[in-house]
Parts: sequence; C-alpha cells; structure tokens
Amino acid sequence: QVQLVESGGGVVQAGGSLRLSCAVSGSIFRINAMGWYRQAPGKQREVVAAITSGGSTNYADSVKGRFTISRDNAKNTVYLQMNSLKPEDTAVYYCTADYVGWDGSAPTPALYAWGQGTLVTVSS
Repeated sequence: QVQLVESGGGVVQAGGSLRLSCAVSGSIFRINAMGWYRQAPGKQREVVAAITSGGSTNYADSVKGRFTISRDNAKNTVYLQMNSLKPEDTAVYYCTADYVGWDGSAPTPALYAWGQGTLVTVSS
C-alpha cells in the first residue's frame, strides 16, 4: 500500500509564505512525476505545479514566479514553496505521484496516487 502524506498547511496573511511537504511511503520501485493540485471552495480541482523525475517543472500561470516545486528523490518527498500568497490561493492542496510499485519480486504497473489534502488559508 502506497501512501502520500502532506504537511505544512495552515493560516497565513496575504504576502506571507508557506512550505508544503508530501512524503510517499510504501512499496515503491520508482516515482515518476510528482505534483500539486488545489481545490478552492466551490471550484474544480486544478493543477498547481508538477515536476518530473529529472527535475523539469511546470506551473499554472496563476502561481508562476511565486511558487516553487522541488523534490528529494532520496526521501521520496515533494515540496511546494509558496511565496507572496494571495487570498485566492486559499484551497485544499493535494500532492500526487505517478509511481511504479514493487510486489516483492518485480515492479508493478504504474499507478497514480493522491494525498489526503492539506488546507491553506490566506487571510487578507
């Protein structure tokens, strides 16, 4: 069983910063892309940022220049550094991982997993 556990959410004033972390645990053979999504109240879930195993990154236009995604492959952890936060960044943030599992003797087909979400609230 693979689990993704996020941490780092909370309440911050506009203009402030937060750093989210997401640790992947379980029977992992390889983690390919990792990413962050968010879902604001009454809105659809949207992609925030993504990072490949090689470190290439992509960002939603709304967070470019303010958010930075990074990963530590040795720790199977992805981070999201969020600076210059705005009230419209308020949302539940979810991490994702595109991974290949391990059944004890061989890799298993690639799967896509989600974390449980962490709430970020930006006050004006």
